[in-house]
Amino acid sequence: MTKILNYRLKPEIALDEANFAAFVTNKLGAEAHWKLLKRSIDARSRRVQVNVEIALSEAGEDPRPFAYQKPQNNVADKSEVIIVGAGPAGLFAAMRCIELGAKPIVLERGKDVQARRRDLAAINKEHKVNPDSNYCFGEGGAGTYSDGKLYTRSKKRGDVTRILEILVAHGSQEDILVDTHPHIGTNKLPKVIEDIRGTILSRGGEIRFDTRVEDFVIREGEMKGVKTQDGSIIEGIGVILATGHSARDIFRLLQTSGVKIESKPFALGLRVEHPQVIIDQIQYHCDTRGEYLPAASYSLATQTQFDQVQRGVFSFCMCPGGFIVPAATADGEVVVNGMSPSKRDSKFANSGIVVAVENEDLKAYESEGDFKALAFQTEVEQNACAIAGGTQSAPAQRLVDFVKGKTSTNLPDCSYQPGLTAVNMREFLPESIYMRLRDGFKSFGRKSKGYYTNEAQVLGVESRTSSPVHVPRNRETLEHIEVKRLFPCGEGAGYAGGIMSAAIDGEKCAEKLIEAYLDTRT
Repeated sequence: MTKILNYRLKPEIALDEANFAAFVTNKLGAEAHWKLLKRSIDARSRRVQVNVEIALSEAGEDPRPFAYQKPQNNVADKSEVIIVGAGPAGLFAAMRCIELGAKPIVLERGKDVQARRRDLAAINKEHKVNPDSNYCFGEGGAGTYSDGKLYTRSKKRGDVTRILEILVAHGSQEDILVDTHPHIGTNKLPKVIEDIRGTILSRGGEIRFDTRVEDFVIREGEMKGVKTQDGSIIEGIGVILATGHSARDIFRLLQTSGVKIESKPFALGLRVEHPQVIIDQIQYHCDTRGEYLPAASYSLATQTQFDQVQRGVFSFCMCPGGFIVPAATADGEVVVNGMSPSKRDSKFANSGIVVAVENEDLKAYESEGDFKALAFQTEVEQNACAIAGGTQSAPAQRLVDFVKGKTSTNLPDCSYQPGLTAVNMREFLPESIYMRLRDGFKSFGRKSKGYYTNEAQVLGVESRTSSPVHVPRNRETLEHIEVKRLFPCGEGAGYAGGIMSAAIDGEKCAEKLIEAYLDTRT
């Protein structure tokens, strides 16, 4: 029999392994069998506390059994499923295919996690963007080198615990099973991705890097396979399309191939960076957070009015103790994103602050049809690049200067390696975006004293929040509404918003494809 116990503890007890073990031993005795189930920081009052949940069980009973086991079967000679993209959706789809007896062939336009590092260095140091290998494209997808946060609100979509257990089984720290906002860290996630690759290959699956899809093989209304850049035709029982939110060439290819797509709302704005100590002071109500509390994070949202229309302004992908990184996928555009190492020990805190962009906001782009949101996104990114000098240098402005429409005479230290160019953001941001961000920052300053300060600065642009294109699929079968054997998946198709939800969606698409077609290969 298992008994659940809940405690509210000081950070120095709950967040220090030795102190916590001593506390439990003192409370329950040295012979007690217990396991930590949940842990969350409560900073709502001036005295920060940590809520912990412990399972106390009888000897030999595991109160939280580890259900996931790596697959032992070999699928080398089984029916083949083509998976386009090796991000979380594609990789988890591949592992689920193996479990269900199909052979995944994963096609990734970018490089493996280690080779990819050289291309990231070239962006930061030489301002050279490899369109196939960058912070968005390559093994593990955008999340591999941009944080590894595992928080999700999509618990209704699937088994979150299963995804976390798979990550732990492939090398992630077990803390992600108990923390309210689990985080692996961009320094540790690449090794986890490598181990997942090892599982896929060892069980008979294939992963082909530097393999860009340039055409689809569609016959009689069914997706039979794909054609790659070297002219190879690869066919299987179905195709899982898991390309991520930045695969613009794939979106265009879908349209020219007669596959229905749609414009989709997304969000666009800037990334704001504060000294981490300011965010700690705001969130923890103290001068310094001390050695036990982690770098503080925040979540902010407000409603703004412009041209008699209300739109939300909200924080996105907040990275405590982190860095701002260049996320462009082509030369001539500037895109920024955030990441944090596992210790979150940078002196900076950054977050996207973005504005909801709805289809009715895109009237000037109606001639672009299904690509109107994409055209809007691209234009802002290119304008940001042009105003900052045409390289990966990011346009930047001190926060109060931004709100007042004043070009900053100088800029504070920043974590963004390619460098900054002081500009007036209003010169390239659409007026509706600028005005809403301006009002949003003022609102955040009223809610969080100390947030609105010229010690902070904003960088442009945060534009890859989600895909600007939606690939419609049947709600029950997860198959494209018109093209059979095509399973649009993950962020790129508009069905996920991060590592966890993408992984869950990848598994579901694999399950549906195999349920429908495993025994009908032609």
